[in-house]
Amino acid sequence: MADLSAATVQPDQSESDAFRDECGVFGIFGKPEASAVVTLGLHALQHRGQEAAGIVAYDGRQFFIERHVGLIGDTFTKQSVIDRLQGNRAIGHTRYSTTGGEGLRNVQPFFAEFAGGGFAVAHNGNITNAMTLQKQLQKRGAIFSSTSDTETILHLIAVSSGTQLIDKFIDAITQLEGAFSLVGLSEKKMIGARDPLGIRPLVIGDLDGAYILASETCALDIIGARFVRDVKPGEVVVVTEKGIESHFPFEKSRPRFCIFEYVYFARPDSMIEGRNVYEARKRIGEELAAESPIEADVVVPVPDSGVPAAIGFAQGSGIPFELGIIRNHYVGRTFIQPTAAIRHMGVKLKHNANKRMLEGKRVILVDDSIVRGTTSQKIVQMVREAGAREVHMRIASPPTMSSCFYGVDTPEKAKLLASRMSIEEMAEFIRVDSLAFLSIDGLYRAVAEPGRNAEAPQFCDACFTGDYPTRLTDQDAVDNVRTLSLLANNG
Repeated sequence: MADLSAATVQPDQSESDAFRDECGVFGIFGKPEASAVVTLGLHALQHRGQEAAGIVAYDGRQFFIERHVGLIGDTFTKQSVIDRLQGNRAIGHTRYSTTGGEGLRNVQPFFAEFAGGGFAVAHNGNITNAMTLQKQLQKRGAIFSSTSDTETILHLIAVSSGTQLIDKFIDAITQLEGAFSLVGLSEKKMIGARDPLGIRPLVIGDLDGAYILASETCALDIIGARFVRDVKPGEVVVVTEKGIESHFPFEKSRPRFCIFEYVYFARPDSMIEGRNVYEARKRIGEELAAESPIEADVVVPVPDSGVPAAIGFAQGSGIPFELGIIRNHYVGRTFIQPTAAIRHMGVKLKHNANKRMLEGKRVILVDDSIVRGTTSQKIVQMVREAGAREVHMRIASPPTMSSCFYGVDTPEKAKLLASRMSIEEMAEFIRVDSLAFLSIDGLYRAVAEPGRNAEAPQFCDACFTGDYPTRLTDQDAVDNVRTLSLLANNG
């Protein structure tokens, strides 16, 4: 879900040196105390969004809505909150917002009362023609209460000439461009949908006969549910008391699933499009070791996202793996940094050198990506101060050259280090003895579907190649790359 406002970016987020996680969706139909199950599912999807969450439930008579800023465990584990969400069906959303889009008015799921009854929707992805659609709807009298692209879907449903809700829903989503995985809830149905290219993930599960829709399989594991299958690209699934049915309203297209889900976003214990994420990341590390070998004494991951690739690199190279950097998992996003001197020490709030593993050694640091390069620079400095004799960096993805417009909050292109520096210049900037990235071919080999040719384009790899698989209508209409990069995700 993107924030369509052009609000000023706050300094902490505008200078972020990491990709912001996407949003997660979860829904269950036909289970007593459904909201409690949704809360657990959202816990498992917390890595996809840490700033806000919401749940909408239905008890056969009325809808109940709870939306809060903060982590799931800080807001939805209170019994009073769960008690207010009555019913045997519910959907939920955990959110990362782009700056300017914070606040309850943008927290999902969104809910509207139509002539035929209430409907709630939660969204992971980014609609690349949302601004254009909103302007058209506003000319027809629509009034938007948020700055989110997701609200556009509700308005499109409201003005649809379809007779049934599912017809209106399909009419609405067939007007969308970009990436979307949706979960919706009406009085009688739970609906799930993926865009025709299947850029964002969505899976179907079963818990004692109750159907589940979730962003990742790790959300099924936490509640003991059975994985049924992935929602197919371009598929709309409708869950009722009679069971589940499918619709395929889009022209068939070659899928272009987001390859960066395997590099960074998905949880390592999830199965994504038939592949175990942890195994894929280890294979990425093995490919990286084969492509860019270097003599060294130890392989050290930049935790946590660099760990599986570093294990694969160590196994592929025969160089010992060590936890030379230890991460503090208890640093909150709201830590107060009152002075410039304290802000410069910020990297040590999250990471600390394990000096015994680094002193006097030739170290290979393995990380998933480089965005602006400032965090990498500080990590390298910390490792050198711990006594490393040499520091080499290996990156488990190709250079990030372009912004994402499909649900990942990336800096604008001009602030991506790889878009303005050569690899040699980047190595000098972060002060390493050598720097190498995985090639795009190597990445494809590592995550290719078993038995399938690894040739491109099998995935959406636009952040590495600039090859965007859909139209970017809003980008073409607005000569402001910075604004469009801000639209790239909070869902």
